[in-house]
Amino acid sequence: MSVFVEIDHIDRVFPLPNGGSYTALKNIELRIRQGEFVTLIGHSGCGKSTLLNIIAGLDQPTHGGIILEGRQVTQPGPDRMVVFQNYSLLPWLTVRENIALAVDEVMANRPKGERKGIVEHHIELVGLRQAAKKRPSELSGGMKQRVAIARALAIRPKLLLLDEPFGALDALTRGGLQEQLMKICEESHVTCVMVTHDVDEALLLSDRIVMLTNGPESHIGQIIEVEIPRPRHRLEVVNHPSYYRLRNEMIYFLNQQKKAKQRQSKQPQVIARNGLEKVNLEIGFIPLTDCAPLVVAKEKGFFAKYGLEEVTLNREPSWKAIAKGIVSGRLDAAQMVAGMPLTLTVGAGNKTPVPVVTALTLSRNGNAITLSKRLYDQGVRTLADFKAAIQATPDKVHTLGMVYPSSMHNLMLRYWLASGGIDPDQDVSLTVIPPAQMVSNLKAGNIDGYCVGEPWNSRAVYEELGFVIATDMELWPGHPEKVLGVREEWVNKYPQTHIALVKALLEACEYCDDPRNREEILGLLTQEQYVGSAPEYTRPGFIDPYNRGTGELPQQLPRFNQFYVDKTNYPDQIEGLWLLTQLARWGIIPFPKNWVNIVDRVRRIDLFGAAARDLGFSDIGHDRGPIRMFDGTVFDPDDPLEYLNSLEIKRPIRVEEVDIDSFVTPVA
Repeated sequence: MSVFVEIDHIDRVFPLPNGGSYTALKNIELRIRQGEFVTLIGHSGCGKSTLLNIIAGLDQPTHGGIILEGRQVTQPGPDRMVVFQNYSLLPWLTVRENIALAVDEVMANRPKGERKGIVEHHIELVGLRQAAKKRPSELSGGMKQRVAIARALAIRPKLLLLDEPFGALDALTRGGLQEQLMKICEESHVTCVMVTHDVDEALLLSDRIVMLTNGPESHIGQIIEVEIPRPRHRLEVVNHPSYYRLRNEMIYFLNQQKKAKQRQSKQPQVIARNGLEKVNLEIGFIPLTDCAPLVVAKEKGFFAKYGLEEVTLNREPSWKAIAKGIVSGRLDAAQMVAGMPLTLTVGAGNKTPVPVVTALTLSRNGNAITLSKRLYDQGVRTLADFKAAIQATPDKVHTLGMVYPSSMHNLMLRYWLASGGIDPDQDVSLTVIPPAQMVSNLKAGNIDGYCVGEPWNSRAVYEELGFVIATDMELWPGHPEKVLGVREEWVNKYPQTHIALVKALLEACEYCDDPRNREEILGLLTQEQYVGSAPEYTRPGFIDPYNRGTGELPQQLPRFNQFYVDKTNYPDQIEGLWLLTQLARWGIIPFPKNWVNIVDRVRRIDLFGAAARDLGFSDIGHDRGPIRMFDGTVFDPDDPLEYLNSLEIKRPIRVEEVDIDSFVTPVA
């Protein structure tokens, strides 16, 4: 569908009595398609209603403009109709007369009989036939709002604008009106923009949800696509597999905005103490078993031991949220998938490069590839069996979940598939799903399998939804999995704080790999604020033998979750180069011609060495040499392009110089 409404880089600045100014909205850019239902959501004061008024022509932007069907909006007009929360009915007119007043004004050139027919049709549309002769004082709140909606729709607007239309109504009335509004919008094909505070209302009604950040200078923080089929009914929406994921993402965004407002109100924002430039840190993590070093550093006092007395661990809903948190500066540091610092630094996906460094590998191994029990029942036991199942059902698209494009989950899943002659982009479909949502999507039949960290493979086995066809111990034992990611600018600004952070986590990693501590750590991980998983499906691989769900005896995997032994924590640059080749292999980034500079800049063995030596730990890394994969392929770090070109299944390889010198971040 073509663009129907264009909100073109809008700013709205209000003058203050003291001669100053307040910027309510900053650089709002949005394109709305015809027939689309878009909801604006955000905390009070974020400028939702201001933006709605600008679209309506009731207010003017300071900069930018609104284009409706190719024409600039400069004033109110009958092509846009607003439904307010307070109904705005004339108290001396009946229901019929309130609606007729609008119709007679806008359609004065139409025959009287036609106008009357339009009024009666819309009275019927909102179910007010029995109340047509009543005045507003004789109507309930829900009935008044139905009159306001009927009046708005009766003049056949091109754009319906709703400003918290159901906010003052009780839950039962609100639910009924929401259902009616959906039905009317679908029948009339009207384009709608609505303001609401209600996340469930937004999910029920919207095609897209536009979430605004706090003011001043409120801007679009995130846009959520609600890919739930229409027509919709409340129970079907609530039971849709994507419902809770989308709802959690909205609540997470709103909670983060609330926290941001609280942080802004506190002074000072940066607390220096203990010889460190900053001791109050916000660190992001994903609820997975291998977040253990962060949890241990917090709960066992390693952060405090090195002067980091005010560390908050933020449980994030997805790796996408982790990336956004680091880029925006909301997070000081984060647990990251191994390839994320590289893709952020080179600006994958045509994004602005944000140099990110890692001076610590937090964990190795810990992943598995799980397929649905249905495939097991069909006889799939090996990769060759899976290929045969794909070929036997050419009309079915087999969909597999992975957690993030630059994760080892994606790269190892792709490598595994390609090793069996399955093209991951042509023979199957790969989709990004947050780790905690994998099991529910498998159960709902949205996906046929996934690659993820624990405990989400073991949970599928425990609930008899899937089986583990391969673990990463069989594909590349000892591969880098999670790393500590910090913006380069942050490291330069707080160098002593960064070293203290690395030291605290190094000690925590050592603690995690002592088998005597694993039961205690399991008790920490299963707490709701961390992983929140049941012990019975968190133990396999972490403490107990690993159950693949195939009927075979569970297998002991002593290094399935590896945190410290065998030079785990060294930010190996050869491994970083292998990641770059795989990212280029699948077209996620071009292969950087200046890869040496990029790997040096991202994987900081100098900073790791400084922290390790302070602790008396070894700072010696792995022997430099080739990486040998399970399929016999050898990666030669001295000729990465020859390696790339030798791979049979790949996308066209692009080789480009990546300009990283433009993003040098100075020492504060």
